[in-house]
Amino acid sequence: MIKYALICEADHEFESWFPDSASYDKQVKRGLVACPLCDSVKVSKAIMAPNVARKDQDRAIAADNDDVPTPTPAAAASAPQVQDIALLDEQQQQLRGMIRELHEKIVANTDDVGENFPEEARKMHDGETPARSIRGKASFEEARELLEDGIPVLPIPDLPEERN
Repeated sequence: MIKYALICEADHEFESWFPDSASYDKQVKRGLVACPLCDSVKVSKAIMAPNVARKDQDRAIAADNDDVPTPTPAAAASAPQVQDIALLDEQQQQLRGMIRELHEKIVANTDDVGENFPEEARKMHDGETPARSIRGKASFEEARELLEDGIPVLPIPDLPEERN
């Protein structure tokens, strides 16, 4: 496996893993590599700093790893090197774009109250504070209780790249 730092035509930088450099070339040529921020398929490799091992660090790393058990060669060989991947068609890419737009609109048009979301939502519902659009954190149980009390809340959709 090889990890590349990539950049799209809109200068969004991101990383992606490929089985080898030939796979990267094939996928880019077929338009299968897309920017997670803007879905552009005009992607190229960005400049990467190589990971160069230093002799003085080798000793420190070896000392730190002395207490970590190393897998046996048989266990290492039997462990599959797999990764969840998906090939998105045009409709799925459009859906990702719509989710991204919705998320951006919610963030742009709400006040972030963080962990105080349940309390702030109740205060507004009870008329203790002026009503406004807010977002924040709530547990599943807190959200359920708000809904049961007639306070309209809904989860903000995760961005596709946040789940990777």
